[in-house]
Amino acid sequence: MANRSQTPKSVGLQQESDIIARGRAPTSRDPRQPQLPFDPMPDRIEPCLALLAAKPPAGPEWAYEIKWDGYRLAVHVDDGHARILTRGGHDWSHRFPAIARAAVALDAPALILDGEAVVLDDQGRSDFAALQQALGGRGGKRVAGDEVIFYAFDMLYFDGHDITRMALVERRHLLEDLLRDETGTIRLSEEVQAEGADLLRIACQHGLEGIIAKNREAPYRSGRRGDWLKIKCIQSDSFVVFGYEPSSKVRGAIASLLLAAQSEKGLVYVGSVGTGFKGDQVRELRQQLDAMKTERPPYAPRERKLVIARPELVAEIEYRGWTGDRKLRHASFKRLRETADSADVFRLSSPPGNSAEQCSEGGDISVRRAIPAVQSKN
Repeated sequence: MANRSQTPKSVGLQQESDIIARGRAPTSRDPRQPQLPFDPMPDRIEPCLALLAAKPPAGPEWAYEIKWDGYRLAVHVDDGHARILTRGGHDWSHRFPAIARAAVALDAPALILDGEAVVLDDQGRSDFAALQQALGGRGGKRVAGDEVIFYAFDMLYFDGHDITRMALVERRHLLEDLLRDETGTIRLSEEVQAEGADLLRIACQHGLEGIIAKNREAPYRSGRRGDWLKIKCIQSDSFVVFGYEPSSKVRGAIASLLLAAQSEKGLVYVGSVGTGFKGDQVRELRQQLDAMKTERPPYAPRERKLVIARPELVAEIEYRGWTGDRKLRHASFKRLRETADSADVFRLSSPPGNSAEQCSEGGDISVRRAIPAVQSKN
């Protein structure tokens, strides 16, 4: 948690017993003095996004938090009603009624909270698969129950005032005051007092996704500006799924999914993924892709028997690096991304040096993560 000065204790007045303290009678407001204006609550604030970094930044201007693995949400409360928006701007108030009720019950007439909806496992770690199950799976319509927790890590609007122009440390003071005693559905995402490198090491040892570093003095700025950084334990990004290679050993099964990244010339094949699937995911993926069959695009490999589908699904893939011919190394399937989550598709660009990060292998590859996910035409 951020360091904060202690509130001074009240001091009793030493006075004679026969002295009566009286306040001055209130005076009417000078009509020439303007009233403090209120800021209208915005319908939506485009979220601040964390830029991927190879290692944690150091310095007193940086605050650190655990990286949650869930759905990014903005919770709006106004006039006794709550509205819950996904990162992509979809209204999911009906999907998270417990969060909506808890938000209305907070001691604030109007606010906008920025945070993450998660489901925790028995070790206290966020479990995205459990969150998807609570919502009925990808594309499901189930209403989430009380197992979903909303961790708030920022506040953008409070009691009639837009506070996005305030420094993070000031916004956090207001947020901490509001959520100090909250232990139910809505909770405070704590700042951790530690060196960034030490916190990342501990997070990785405990099987967490990674950490987030935030500039304490920065205002809230939409987009990926570098005020927030994400440092992951295992590298993962979102790629377009454009088909699959059928299994040669098991009839009706999938050997691997075909993956593509964005580039200046369009989609580029970056390899395939054949591990990491759970339960019935392979069968469900094959059904989805079979219903989306199309002609072979120019970026698809030619040397194998493949089933090609429209490039409308986006998958998050964990991987260990890149090969020299610009293919993913040791790729593992993590999940399909929801359209409402507005995932960024990994982008290859060249020449290197013009983007946010260089790949660890295949030095001619530079990457940016600011390309909106391919939208379904359905």
